[in-house]
Amino acid sequence: TQTYPKVACEMGDTVLEVKDLCHPTEFAHIDFSLRKGEILGFYGLVGAGRTELMQALSGVSRPSSGEIVLNGKAVHFKQPADAIHAGIVCVPEERQKQGAIIELPIAQNISLPQLSKLNPNGVLNDAKEWALADEYAKRLQVKAFSWKQAVETLSGGNQQKVVIGKWLATHPDVIILDEPTKGIDIGSKAAVHQFMSELVSHGLAVIMVSSELPEVMGMADRIIVMHEGLMVAEYQAGEATAETIVSAASGAGKEAA
Repeated sequence: TQTYPKVACEMGDTVLEVKDLCHPTEFAHIDFSLRKGEILGFYGLVGAGRTELMQALSGVSRPSSGEIVLNGKAVHFKQPADAIHAGIVCVPEERQKQGAIIELPIAQNISLPQLSKLNPNGVLNDAKEWALADEYAKRLQVKAFSWKQAVETLSGGNQQKVVIGKWLATHPDVIILDEPTKGIDIGSKAAVHQFMSELVSHGLAVIMVSSELPEVMGMADRIIVMHEGLMVAEYQAGEATAETIVSAASGAGKEAA
């Protein structure tokens, strides 16, 4: 459908492996892999531990044990900058608090993670910043009268596009989208979904955390269900009904995991 435009694309090599990852309080024994060109959906109810897992994968928090392997090498993140440098970026659910500096213009928000590259001598390069913003804001169809416009003046959907553009500009291997379409209008949702399909068609690996079951079922190649910090079920696209997934998320599938 137009809302869920996911098309099958050829998957590449495994880019991310998570092995028996544990956190003291939020999640335990997490095992999964992710391939280039794949959208992996995480579904669960409030308190399932999905966001906390994504924070561990993106350097916001540190796991107590287990291993994260990126492109065949074990990685250890002390802070988000380490994850970004390695090639994992996260678009957080709370985009106004964590994802964007909403008082700043669109162009500055998109270029923020790239400041050292754009301005190696410490001198702002407006032309490079503008070109970067122009490329990604246009690709994501950000609706604004100028890239100088403050992010806080944009709609929720366009704010989300700016945050996604900011992290895509770092050329990551893995992008984590935590509730990517929460609180945005149908048109903006469709644009985000369309862009997710474009990302994987270019070989990017996507992890999508969503509480909207139709979105998970419509966009993900595989679905992992979490309940109380544990992985309780895993399905290929089209393999499970909504009822089966919700049942697992409620804890009914814990014994089978």
